[in-house]
Amino acid sequence: MENQTPSAEQARLLAKGPFPDYPFVPKSFVHPNGLTQSYLDEGQGEVVVMLHGNPSWSYYWRKLVLGLRDGYRCIVPDHMGMGLSDKPGDAGYTYTLRSRIQDLDRLLEHAGVTGDVTLAVHDWGGMIGFGWALKHSQRIKRLVILNTAAFPLPAAKPLPWQLNLGRNWRLGEWLIRGANAFAGGAASHGVEKPLAPDVKRALLAPYDNWQSRISTVRFVQDIPLQPGDRAWDLVEDAGKRLPTYADRPAFIGWGLRDFVFDHHFLKGFTRALPKAEVHAFEDAGHYVLEDKAEQLVPAIRQFLDRT
Repeated sequence: MENQTPSAEQARLLAKGPFPDYPFVPKSFVHPNGLTQSYLDEGQGEVVVMLHGNPSWSYYWRKLVLGLRDGYRCIVPDHMGMGLSDKPGDAGYTYTLRSRIQDLDRLLEHAGVTGDVTLAVHDWGGMIGFGWALKHSQRIKRLVILNTAAFPLPAAKPLPWQLNLGRNWRLGEWLIRGANAFAGGAASHGVEKPLAPDVKRALLAPYDNWQSRISTVRFVQDIPLQPGDRAWDLVEDAGKRLPTYADRPAFIGWGLRDFVFDHHFLKGFTRALPKAEVHAFEDAGHYVLEDKAEQLVPAIRQFLDRT
């Protein structure tokens, strides 16, 4: 169901703006469970679905939306519990990868997106997007991949201690929800070029209290590391399926200073997608689209236009 008026969470957070380079009026979709999901629907043309990760929101994709919306239709959801979407407690929503994929499926159906899409993914957006593609692989026309994963943690890559703390220890949950350590740390250490203060405030705006940070910690706790973890089968299946996209145009933009999605993950994608166009930057971090928007936005636009 389309909600024509801003939800309470949209109104609350938009009042904290305006946010730099975010001139959009978000739409909202009320799911069957009554929760409202915020999303951008900008432009007309071939559909590009942009999926953010943790702890960002649709704001991360703003410059790419601005660079594409004159020729493409950009669908950019805020995952439940993130951005301008509702932030229910555990009794109101199951914070798992399966829920994210189901949310995406319902949202795209609601938006009338039933044909081919270009899938643009970052961070957890990769597992959500490629998880959705397990049932819709024939609809993936192109791929735009930015510092993410679509397969289990590589054997040669240890889980960073920061993620281990947040995933497995009560202290980690307290630091993430009480001190905003995860979102705050990402905004400071996920870039090589320090963010302008107003951009940093915009990235952090949705995560301004204990309740609003629930999804931030639940994402970390849902990281699949072994069989039996709730998301393991989906990520394992997505990894096995990844080489089947090698016949489709793929663009990889990568910040090599990312301490999580580092060269091990980049190698996983280039091995599976050997024909991909790769733009890797020694002087960019996890938020590669913040560090390198001036190079990446026109490069992605050119990639889409010619493919």
